Parts: sequence; structure tokens; C-alpha cells
Amino acid sequence: MKAQAFGLAFILLSPSMARAQDAQSLALPDDLEFRIEVGQHERLIKRRAGAALSPFASDGCSGNLSTGWELVSKTLPAIAKHHGDRPPWEGCCLAHDRLYHAGGAANLDAKGSFAARRAADEELRLCVIRTGEDRLDALSADYKLSRDEVSRIYRTIADVMYRAVRFGGGPCTGLTWRWGFGWPQCE
Repeated sequence: MKAQAFGLAFILLSPSMARAQDAQSLALPDDLEFRIEVGQHERLIKRRAGAALSPFASDGCSGNLSTGWELVSKTLPAIAKHHGDRPPWEGCCLAHDRLYHAGGAANLDAKGSFAARRAADEELRLCVIRTGEDRLDALSADYKLSRDEVSRIYRTIADVMYRAVRFGGGPCTGLTWRWGFGWPQCE
């Protein structure tokens, strides 16, 4: 367990590992993450056999992000004025939740389940970045920031969200936002 915790901390804390640029640099973090998670993916696949997928439900952006955003927007009207009462990237979270709910296609093995989860997390990251790109002009003008500064802010938000879901979204954790949360809890 200590080795797994060290491996996970290594992945999360190493900035160059979250998104490596070439296939060679991808090998180590992918392999390490896979070794940490493979047993959980195998347990999820076994748990799915003969079980029924629950109806889809979502809390928006997990970790109380949507709820907290709503509270902040009520408390600080300027937030609501510029961004609304829900996170601007909440649609990204909903799409991500749909992928997490099912936990990948029914015919996946543990390696395929791992790859599907990683792809879902990367799509969440990219969706948040695209949301920021769509809002660059308006936010630059509203906050008197350069387009590059707004882009960096959204990329930082996207990277933090990516790391959070990589850290806390594995299958069979018992958490309500886990990979495969639409299936019964693993035993």
C-alpha cells in the first residue's frame, strides 16, 4: 500500500507526468498508474457481471464545486454577472459524469477500462480549456487581463480538475464519484 501511495503521489506531483508530450515519456506514468489501479478495474468488471446500471444522476461538478459556485455567486453578485450561478464548465462535468457513470464500455478488460477512464479525464481537461477559449474576449475585457492570462487561468483550472479526478476517481473506491459509479459498489 505504501508503494501505491508513493506511486500515486509521484504521478500527481510531477508536472511533466500529467500530460507527457511523446510516447516514450508516457510509458512510465501510464504503467505506474495502471499498476496502482489494475486491481480496482478488475473488481469493477467482475461487479458489473449480472448487475444493473442505475439511472444516471449527476451533482454537476463533483467535490461540491457546483454547489460552492452557486453559493459564491449568490454571495458575490459580480461572479454571477460575469460567470452565472453555475460553473461555466459545468457542461464538461456533466459529460464527464456520464462517462464515469457507465465506467466504460461493457466489453472492456482492465487495461481498456483504465484507458477509457484516462481518456474521459483528459476530455474533461480539454473541455474546460475550450470553455475558457470560448470566453477569452469577454473575460479579457471584463477583467482587463490579456487573452493569454485568461487562457493560463483556464488551463490551470483544467489541470487542477484533471489531477483531482485522476487522484479521486478510481473505480471501486466507495466514493460516489468513482469510475463506474452507476454500478453497485464493489465488495
